[in-house]
Amino acid sequence: MTRMVEADSNQKKAGSATRMRAALAPFLPDWHVLVPLVLATLLLALGGFLAWQGWLVWSVQHGTEEADSARATAITAIATQIRQASERVQQALTDPTVQQALAQEGAPGRDAARSALKQLLPDLTDAEFFSPDLDEVLSGDLKAIGYAKAAALMLAKVHPEHPPAESRIEPEAGRQLMLALPASVDGKVVAFAVAEFPFAPILATFRRAPISGARLDLRQGSGRGDLQIASIGANSGNSIGDLGEPIPGSNLRIGKGEPEYFIVVPHNVGLVALLAVLSLFGGIVALWLRQVGVHSALAMLHGPSKSQEKEITLAQAIKQQGEAPMPVAAKAAVAAVAPAPKKTANDEAVDVDPSIFRAYDIRGVVGQSLTTGVARLIGRAVGSEARDRGLREIVVGRDGRLSGPDLVAALIQGLRSTGMDVIDIGAAPTPVTYFAGYHLRTGSGISVTGSHNPPDYNGFKIVLGGETLSEDAIQNLFRRIAQDQFVEGMGGLQTIDVSHDYIHRITDDIQIERKLKVVVDCGNGIPGAFVPAVLEDIGCEVVPLYCDVDGTFPNHHPDPSDLHNLRDLILSVKQVGADIGLAFDGDGDRLGVVTASGEVIFPDRLLMLFAIDILTRNPGATIIYDVKCTGHLQPLILQHGGSPLMWRTGHSLIKAKMRETEAAMAGEMSGHFFFGERWYGFDDGIYAAARLMEILASDVEQRTPQQIFDTLPKGVSTPELKIPMREGEHYHFIDMFRQKATFEGARLTTIDGVRADWPDGWGLVRASNTTPVLVLRFDADNSQALKRIQDVFRAQFAALDPSLPLPF
Repeated sequence: MTRMVEADSNQKKAGSATRMRAALAPFLPDWHVLVPLVLATLLLALGGFLAWQGWLVWSVQHGTEEADSARATAITAIATQIRQASERVQQALTDPTVQQALAQEGAPGRDAARSALKQLLPDLTDAEFFSPDLDEVLSGDLKAIGYAKAAALMLAKVHPEHPPAESRIEPEAGRQLMLALPASVDGKVVAFAVAEFPFAPILATFRRAPISGARLDLRQGSGRGDLQIASIGANSGNSIGDLGEPIPGSNLRIGKGEPEYFIVVPHNVGLVALLAVLSLFGGIVALWLRQVGVHSALAMLHGPSKSQEKEITLAQAIKQQGEAPMPVAAKAAVAAVAPAPKKTANDEAVDVDPSIFRAYDIRGVVGQSLTTGVARLIGRAVGSEARDRGLREIVVGRDGRLSGPDLVAALIQGLRSTGMDVIDIGAAPTPVTYFAGYHLRTGSGISVTGSHNPPDYNGFKIVLGGETLSEDAIQNLFRRIAQDQFVEGMGGLQTIDVSHDYIHRITDDIQIERKLKVVVDCGNGIPGAFVPAVLEDIGCEVVPLYCDVDGTFPNHHPDPSDLHNLRDLILSVKQVGADIGLAFDGDGDRLGVVTASGEVIFPDRLLMLFAIDILTRNPGATIIYDVKCTGHLQPLILQHGGSPLMWRTGHSLIKAKMRETEAAMAGEMSGHFFFGERWYGFDDGIYAAARLMEILASDVEQRTPQQIFDTLPKGVSTPELKIPMREGEHYHFIDMFRQKATFEGARLTTIDGVRADWPDGWGLVRASNTTPVLVLRFDADNSQALKRIQDVFRAQFAALDPSLPLPF
């Protein structure tokens, strides 16, 4: 009886399963039909996509060939126009009427020559003559003359045989083709002429170039950071990555850009065509399988099967699935749905103060805003950013501060947790860390340093892939930490000493011609372990002062921009009869100089000497200086055939501008010097000291350093003056000052604070990005002008905050 009941029960279950299967049948896919259909669709779509990509590849290749041909045609035609214009001006300058006018002395003769030249060349937009020594350019108002015109005249003086033509915009006449040429009488240059023609014929020639499948850009510049004048061809083209081809006889060039097609296959038409044919063939086969069925196709190919798989019920199928192991993909799907425990680099909760993420580095007070926990998180953020940029190795170095070892250990732990391989170079100046990034070919590095700040400060200067992080890139690190956006991994660690490589790299490049006696004051910072060896190896006699490394800085603060910190150095130079004294900041990226007489040579005057030296080998090179530098720099750089560029203060910002403009040299009033010529472009006070010794020792007249510095332009100036404020308050003050301050008759520069330039001097106020202070500086031709400018600034300060203590 029991068996009958069980059999009846089993029959009922089987019947139920059969009925369930029948009910679900309309909703279950027919896999024999669906699989070939999906496969056919995918293969046909892939074939069509590949065919489209193949057409794009052919279009790009055709457009590139067309662009090369069109560019060559345009360059030849425009170069011919420029050469003809130059020849016409040169011929007109030899005309008797122009020659007679130029034979007269002074401005009346030049005015007569201008009138004669315009009569000979009626299509001239304008013409102007300048004295042979260009005094009116060097001492005049460059804004009124025009910076482009002044630079062109200086280049014509440096290269009178082939001065380049360029374009400039006149406020009323529009864009012009400008030619600056020497004018001679009886073989002697008596003036320089600037002749301007309408630029429209050049543009017309450029726009006639036959092109449609790519893009051509008419630009002016050296290839990077160019001014774009006009474009033709495909609107979606982009020539940013192309340095362009120069147009002979000018500063113009033509860049080429391929259309921005989305191509995901190799740029090989034959390979793309083969892939497309195979995909289309596969799609046709899949459609055939859809038509005849998979089993029928297999039967046609292999003959009838020997046995049929026994049909099973839905309950049996479910049971078999339950007994089978879960596929890996299914496990992954389950894991994705299930909540995962949140893990951090360590068990402690860490509060990160956003104020330590500054404009061009990270800096805070040890034990307060900067702890080992914060350093570990910074390591994770930097490592994650590096990994996202495709980087895997990074150098880490530290200065001589007592907090350095613990912060470095935590930083390295954070970096390695992201999969970054770390190279620890130990205690080393910041420029040695930068050098290690180049020498060890990592391109990335972090210097753990408080720079010139008090002993209880420390921080991080970060380079990733050759880019020194600043502003938004620094803030992105904080956002990563706040949003827990970290990459996970496990990186390696090795220790390498690069100190000997760094010293040898400098001494292999520099050896001085005569021995100079130098007092070196390192303020107990980490440069003390390197500077004496470098200077001795290049041939100097070194007298060390506070060169033992001590992170408490027991003798004085390691900041050469503060004149109080130079008193011991000045005294020592006089006592030992040294030729010169050198001072360095806490991490060695800044340099200060004093002479045998005790005069402090401010860094902007030091930059003059470096610029003159570099421009003798690199005429026309760009020299960058920050807003705190003297107004005498610009005319001096122009006088020696260079291109001056004022920029914002900050080592990261200056380095970024150097990369953009390919500048040969840059300098800041704070004492940072950046050599692009013969060096790597980063700020290095130690290398700057060696280059200074090279210049001073190679003087052909055997002058003393004091005599050499005395030849440089000098006015009456103040050092950096500082007004302490609460954290963040100095930024707000500068914003209000920029909005409300008025300076009658001055040319204002607001790229970094407010700088007001008058013909006889200037004043500046800006917010420091390293400490909460306002930084001021004043410079003028004489003490009366300096006092007048300070009085104007004093009135503007009083209007905003009468209680503000002014240091002047």
